[in-house]
Amino acid sequence: MGARKRLAAAARKAAQQAQTFAKLQGVPSSPRKMRYVVDLIRGMEVNRALGTLRFSKKAASADVEKLLRSAIANWEQKNDRKAEEGELFVSKIFVDEGVTLKRMRPAPQGRGYRIRKRSNHVTIFVDTKINND
Repeated sequence: MGARKRLAAAARKAAQQAQTFAKLQGVPSSPRKMRYVVDLIRGMEVNRALGTLRFSKKAASADVEKLLRSAIANWEQKNDRKAEEGELFVSKIFVDEGVTLKRMRPAPQGRGYRIRKRSNHVTIFVDTKINND
């Protein structure tokens, strides 16, 4: 690796250490289903987002709720204090496509239909409103 790439990688790493995030990888549901849930809480205050996820009927909301609680705990650990009411917000949240398991299903006349079992990776960033502006 050249010097310029090494410096850029170090700068990216330092910038990422300043942010608080949590990742959930290999969730066995399609990214499209997960994005419906993620879009509900993007930009919300964390307590309101937790309430929204708690009462959502989507199955993916349980995974996102657990991930959001982890991100809040990461922020509290990094800042050595408890988060106050209305202080933390979901600054960034996105869903990436994970590995796809390819399976075959029996079909009529000796054929086989392909089944794609998709998975996804969710990343959530939390931050205070002051840092976010």
